[in-house]
Amino acid sequence: QRNAKKCDKEEKTEKTKVKKAIQKGNMDVAKIHAENAIRQKNQSVNFLRMSARVDAVASRVQTAVTMNKVTKSMAGVVKGMDSTLKSMNLEKISALMDRFERQFETLDVQTAQMEDTMSNTTTLTTPQNQVESLLHEMADEAGLDLNMELPQGQTGSVGTSVASAEQDDLSQRLSRLRDQI
Repeated sequence: QRNAKKCDKEEKTEKTKVKKAIQKGNMDVAKIHAENAIRQKNQSVNFLRMSARVDAVASRVQTAVTMNKVTKSMAGVVKGMDSTLKSMNLEKISALMDRFERQFETLDVQTAQMEDTMSNTTTLTTPQNQVESLLHEMADEAGLDLNMELPQGQTGSVGTSVASAEQDDLSQRLSRLRDQI
């Protein structure tokens, strides 16, 4: 994430250089700086993607630790069930089974959260005409008119409605599980 922030800073510096080159009328230098800005932006996205992968691995390790705890807890439950079955106290058996089911529900929620996090990591793609689009944007900000005919680039947007809907669904599931407990 630190490297991504550094690349974002470099991208802003390159955009400033684009603006200055356009103001001076030096379009070749402006195009080079625009390419550098796009490259820095892409590198920032790559660093963020790598950070997300590291977070996913950390999540998997956390799941493994949780599974280990559940396994130890299950061993304790089995020992308790053995002693309870000897006395044949149905209330104790029922209480132990309820506790056992709650632990599995908690594990299911944690596993589902980790799987959803992994599935939500997506790669971002950049349009073909980003350099030209950036040149136009910088020229507009500088209040200048480019004397070259460049096609307008498309701006890409990342939809967050799907991710927020999935997050809402997970929140509702977690709430229902807490209400059951």
